[in-house]
Amino acid sequence: MKTLRCCERFFHCYALHFRRLSVISGPLSHVDADSTCVSNLHHLLQLSAKARSSTGGRACHAQIIRVGFEMDILTSNMLINMYSKCSLLESARKKFDEMPLKSLVSWNSMIGALTQNEQEHEALTLLIQMQREGTPFNEFTISSVLCECAFKCAIVECMQLHALSIKAAIDSNCFVGTALLHVYAKCSSIEDASEVFESMPEKNAVTWSSMIAGYVQNGFHEEALLLFRNAWFMGFEGDPFMISSAVCACAGLATLIEGRQVHATSCKSGTGSNIYVASSLIDMYAKCGCIKEAHIVFQGVEIRSNVLWNAMISGFARHACALEAMILFEKMQQKGFFPDDVTYVSVLNACSHMGLHEEGQKYFDLMVSQHNLSPNVLHYSCLIDILSRAGLVDKAYDLIEKMPFNATSSMWGSLLASCRIYGNIEFAEIAAKHLFEIEPNNAGNHILLANIYAANKKWEEVARARKFLRESDARKERGTSWIEIKNKIHSFTVGERNHPQINEIYAKLDNLVGELKKLDYKVDTDNDLHDVDESGKQMLLRHHSEKLAITFGLMCLPSDMPIRIMKNLRICGDCHNFVKLVSKFTGREIIVRDTNRFHHFKDGFCSCRGFW
Repeated sequence: MKTLRCCERFFHCYALHFRRLSVISGPLSHVDADSTCVSNLHHLLQLSAKARSSTGGRACHAQIIRVGFEMDILTSNMLINMYSKCSLLESARKKFDEMPLKSLVSWNSMIGALTQNEQEHEALTLLIQMQREGTPFNEFTISSVLCECAFKCAIVECMQLHALSIKAAIDSNCFVGTALLHVYAKCSSIEDASEVFESMPEKNAVTWSSMIAGYVQNGFHEEALLLFRNAWFMGFEGDPFMISSAVCACAGLATLIEGRQVHATSCKSGTGSNIYVASSLIDMYAKCGCIKEAHIVFQGVEIRSNVLWNAMISGFARHACALEAMILFEKMQQKGFFPDDVTYVSVLNACSHMGLHEEGQKYFDLMVSQHNLSPNVLHYSCLIDILSRAGLVDKAYDLIEKMPFNATSSMWGSLLASCRIYGNIEFAEIAAKHLFEIEPNNAGNHILLANIYAANKKWEEVARARKFLRESDARKERGTSWIEIKNKIHSFTVGERNHPQINEIYAKLDNLVGELKKLDYKVDTDNDLHDVDESGKQMLLRHHSEKLAITFGLMCLPSDMPIRIMKNLRICGDCHNFVKLVSKFTGREIIVRDTNRFHHFKDGFCSCRGFW
């Protein structure tokens, strides 16, 4: 606004000046327009472009025509830039087409205007016309169009531009190479992106950041961290976007030790308070089970944004800190920030994890009535989960029937899982039928339905489910748990035999189970579908992956250090009870992250309060 007011005052003065001159001397000629006059008009054009003031820009254009400088190449380029910044592409193109002579800057300005306004097809067409007219292009021409290809994920066009840059011998240029790898990474062609990166003779901070971010976006977290270390040794340690991507890689791997190391790096380089870095740090600590550390980072940032607030609310939701999430939701608005669709997904998740169906419905209604936001499929999914978990299965089903989207597998999955808890066979069969169509190879859905049948003593249906699983291609995902000790990840599966210390682990676990039996621990075999006898079921449950990982943690970690376990499946009821008793018997804090949430076990209690 300040720039716009300055622009308007500036133009007003010069408009008066030109009006007085025309009254005294008549219309100005090209000769009358001295260098000072033209320079001032150029300055006014720049101000109009910066302020995106089409009114000031058009008025300035009128004066340029008046003094006879409309065909000047420099002036024309500035007019094209001004019109593109004001999103007046037709006026920019008209000015471009009127030019009798076009320099390289003119073509680049027009192509840049098209790409900035998301018209990559027209930009490519103009690039082809530029070639046909014999105008040589440079690295800025190519990189400008490539940036829009990344936004649209136009992989075919990217490959064509790549070939064109090779033909013109500018593919090794830093700007072109960076733009190319960015497009390839955005389009999930990470191998092509890596090949471009490795072939570049010169790389700047943006190049390194783009490649690290590309690895993270495509799930190659270990490669991203390795590249970050290389960038650090090359002297590119201070870039906030690079550090933010490295922190995201640590979050993806849930590797707390490396996450803290990158955090220390950000503090050393002075980027720790950067909004993007701080948001990534909050997310990383939350995903590693350190919600207190995440909140400390949040409190340490003075200048906040919606992204930062959302990261902290999401972290609280993931750890079932519903009250904290709701308080932060209110504080966010008190500080002048408006909740967006991401904020509402997080606060609805917080309600879901604690079974707060009345509060969840209130927030769902609030986003429409107070903040004028249209609920998307994620918001509906959260509300369906909230209603299902609270036992309101019929209301959840009604919502699925009435919502303006097709139900997703997660929605039907929430309904099916809740039917297991509340013993509702009718809706369980409806949900299962849809899930079998959407996910025909997911054995977990068949097992859930069989569990419901078993709980209601429908043994023929249970036998049918077991027979189907044996004869079909449906497979249950193998349960895996892992723990980080001394910067090394140790992974376990049920019945693990490959770990070098597995015999010691089993011996320790057997002793531990013996001690827990004194605290009335009994193996819960009710929901085990394996076709084995009772003792066989007890042995399978005893050797579940999380029990092995926790036992190894007890063996290796200091007594004052929390044990943090990650798991790829939902924690079962028997393991949940086992960990509660272990926390009481050993006096250790144990944190388990499963697919749904974090469970904080301490003194025989869990933060989920048995609701998961």
